[in-house]
Amino acid sequence: MDAAKDLEPLFRTRGFTDYRWIAGKQVVTGEWVRLKCMFGCKGYAKRACCPPNLPSVEECRRFFDEYSAAALFHFRKKTPSAEERRAWGREVNESLLALEREVFLRGYYKAFLLYMDACRVCPECVGTRELCRDPVRARPGVDAMAVDVFETVRNLGYPIEVLKDPTQEMNRYALLLVE
Repeated sequence: MDAAKDLEPLFRTRGFTDYRWIAGKQVVTGEWVRLKCMFGCKGYAKRACCPPNLPSVEECRRFFDEYSAAALFHFRKKTPSAEERRAWGREVNESLLALEREVFLRGYYKAFLLYMDACRVCPECVGTRELCRDPVRARPGVDAMAVDVFETVRNLGYPIEVLKDPTQEMNRYALLLVE
């Protein structure tokens, strides 16, 4: 199957128009990303889809290498508050999850989504994969899977920068891996 030819009409129908196709080998991973999770993220060890509840960086790298194609979706948004930012992220992630299901039903049985943000399926996370209340919809974010989002998207010519103010426009990215 030619994923791009087959799936692009579906992406457009679902309102996803800003994306690029990449090979799994083009996804840049790094140990430093995991360390930033460990030392600097309030969600570390508190969410079922965040480290240390995820594969090692080496296992993440092997996971990406198994895929010949991935759609990297770009989302831009400016929100006035953290609450609106989380609500928008939850809405986008839900739409992406529905897209993942449609892609799977088209015969791409290895379809796997990485959210653009932390998994926020549940209002409050129980913190472990074993106790996850909604394991069918739970997914890690790209950075949780050790993806160096900055280098990966810059290699594709996409914008990204460290935001100094939470009201600045965000550039967020999600990955839908297909085979």
